[in-house]
Amino acid sequence: MRKAIALLTLIVLNTAVFAQTTWKNDKAHSKLTFAITHMGISDVAGLFKNFDVTITSAKDDFSDAAVELTADAASINTEVEMRDTHLKSADFFEVEKFPSFTFKSTSLKSAGKDKYTLTGDLTMHGVTKPVSMNLWYRGTITNPMSKKPSSGFQLTGTIKRSDFNIGAKFPAPMLSDEVQIKADGEFGQQ
Repeated sequence: MRKAIALLTLIVLNTAVFAQTTWKNDKAHSKLTFAITHMGISDVAGLFKNFDVTITSAKDDFSDAAVELTADAASINTEVEMRDTHLKSADFFEVEKFPSFTFKSTSLKSAGKDKYTLTGDLTMHGVTKPVSMNLWYRGTITNPMSKKPSSGFQLTGTIKRSDFNIGAKFPAPMLSDEVQIKADGEFGQQ
């Protein structure tokens, strides 16, 4: 009898440990934006219209979450067609050669209640570098439309375009090296 109970306990514990839940971004309620300073006097903002994010986690507070993102570099949109065409060129993203960029998390550390430091490998323009961002878990509700859980997150941080050899012809006085990143998203449980 003790062996049966021990075996059952082991099975339950193993199932709980490996019970990962997958979450995907709701494209209608998610946005991946950036801002860069132009000539030191004004910020120019833009976004990537096409991207997919997957979060896997076994914990309700997402403290063990793993995050993966893939974005279509050609979906860049700054609301100025001429600038968008230039950003897609070899001067910047070179989308013909590097059509997408990716992020894959490597660690998640608590930074306060529902706040985390998300670290991972960002691959952009053929270069992979580790980056750290701030992640805020905004909560989980039952979506009234789907009747399934939906969770909200906000990601903020700064990357350097020089780390990824983007816009090397344009010095910092013209375009800041620092690029502010902000992503907001709703994620549906799969």
